[in-house]
Amino acid sequence: MKDFAQRALETARARGASYADVRVTDIRQRYLSTKNGQPAQVRESESSGLGVRVVAEGAWGFAATDDLSRASVDRTAAQAVSIAQASALCQKHAVSLAPETKVVDRWLAPCRLDPFTVPVSTCLDLLLKVDAELRRVEGVTLAEAVLDFRRLEQLFVSSQGSEIYQVKTQTGAGFVATSFLGNEIQRRSYPNSFGGQYQTKGYELVEELDLVGQAPRIAEEAVALHRAAQCPSGVKDIILGSGQLGLQIHESIGHPIELDRVLGSEANYAGMSFLTLEKLGQLQYASPIVNVVADATPAHGPGLGTFAYDDEGVPAQCTPIIKDGLFVGYLTSRETAAAIGQPRSSGAMRAEAWNRIPLIRMTNVSLLPGQGTLEELIASTDDGIHMETNRSWSIDDRRYNFQFGTEIGWEIKNGKVTRMLKNPTYAGITTEFWNACDAICGPEAWTLWGTPNCGKGQPPQTMGTGHGASPARFRKVQVGVAYKD
Repeated sequence: MKDFAQRALETARARGASYADVRVTDIRQRYLSTKNGQPAQVRESESSGLGVRVVAEGAWGFAATDDLSRASVDRTAAQAVSIAQASALCQKHAVSLAPETKVVDRWLAPCRLDPFTVPVSTCLDLLLKVDAELRRVEGVTLAEAVLDFRRLEQLFVSSQGSEIYQVKTQTGAGFVATSFLGNEIQRRSYPNSFGGQYQTKGYELVEELDLVGQAPRIAEEAVALHRAAQCPSGVKDIILGSGQLGLQIHESIGHPIELDRVLGSEANYAGMSFLTLEKLGQLQYASPIVNVVADATPAHGPGLGTFAYDDEGVPAQCTPIIKDGLFVGYLTSRETAAAIGQPRSSGAMRAEAWNRIPLIRMTNVSLLPGQGTLEELIASTDDGIHMETNRSWSIDDRRYNFQFGTEIGWEIKNGKVTRMLKNPTYAGITTEFWNACDAICGPEAWTLWGTPNCGKGQPPQTMGTGHGASPARFRKVQVGVAYKD
C-alpha cells in the first residue's frame, strides 16, 4: 500500500500539484439474507484501488484506479493534476484549506469476533432459525432476515507528510415480519427498520441482539396491528422511541448541518439547508434541554460514524452542534472551514470507496441523554402516543418541513399505555418540533443506532452514519396526518 501511495504523491507533485493526498483502500463485503424459509442472497465481494486528490493552480482534481501497476499509478496521479488544471480555467475562487498538522498513526477499530471467520453455513443457519420463529406465528406472510458485514482497510498519505493506516469492521443484523390481510400490509422490524442495527463491531453484535429470542414478539405485533385502532388525527404529545428519534436526528439535524449544503456546493439527494450562516450562534434550534454533538471519536461508541481520522487526515473530534438548544456548529471540511473563517475542519470528510472523492458526511450525530426512564416518561404523559420504529419519511429540500410514519404506536392516557395503534404518523417544522421537546430519557435508555444507507453526491455515495438517542417527548405535535380515521 505504502509504495503505491508514495509513488502517486511523487508524480502529483512533479506534475505541479501544490497539495495532494492518496487513499489506498481494500473493502471486503459479505451479505446474507433469507426469505420465507429459503436463502435469498449470499454474496461476497472485494474491491481494491487507489484514489488521488490534488490541488493544482488553485483547483481540485481527482482520479482513481484499480490497476496498481507503476504505470497506472503514474497515469492516475497525472490525470488528477490535469483535471485540476482544467478546472482552474473556470473556478470562481482558489481553494484554501484550513491548516492541519502532519500525522503518522495507525488505528484498528475494536472487533472481538471477525465476521469473515464465521462460516457462511453458520450465518444461514441462524437466519433460518429466525425465519422459522417468525413464520410460526399465524398471520405472518413474509419473513425476512439479514446479516451484513463490511471490512475497510485504508492507508492515507498526504504531501504534508501524513501517513495514517486504519481498519474498520462493520456488522449489521436484523429481521422483518410482514403480514398481509385484505388490502392492508403491516410489518414489524427488529431491532430497527431498513436492515436492523449496524455498528462498528464484529460478529459479537449479532450475538448481542438475540435475534431468535426476539422473533416471536415481533411477529405477534405485526399480526396484531391489523386489529389495532387507527392512529387518531389531531394535536397530541408524542414520545419517540430511540430508533425513530435517530432517523429524526438524521433528517432534521444531520443533513442541514453539512456545510457544503449550506454554501451551495452540494445539493444532491438531500437538497440544501435552511441553516444559513447568519443562524450560527443565533438560532434557538431546540428547547434548552436539547444538546446534540457530532462525535466521531471512539469514546462515543461503536457507531458507523466512528473513526480515528477522516479522509483528509483530520483527527476525529466531538463537535457541539446544539448546546442548550442553541445552534452552535456545522460539519465541515478543511476547505469549508476556511471559507467561513474557522481555524480547523471538524473532521467530517469521508468517501464511500477508493474511486469516490471525499464529501462532508455525518459522523455520529447524537442527542445527549437527559434523565429518567421511559416508564417514568410515560407515567408523566396525560394524553399522547408512543411511536416506535420508522416506516416512512419525507422532508423538504431545505430540511424544514417533514412528515414521518412509524410501524407501531401505543396510546397513552393518564400516564398509562392503553392500546396499540396502527399507522402512526406525525408532521412538523424542524425548529418548532425540536423546541417542543420537554423531556429526554437518561443514559440507561440511550442507544447508538447505525444508518448504513445515507446517500449523497453525484456520482452517488452511500455512507454509514451513527445516531445516539434516548426516547424523548415532544409537546403538541400534529399526528395522524397521513391516514383518515
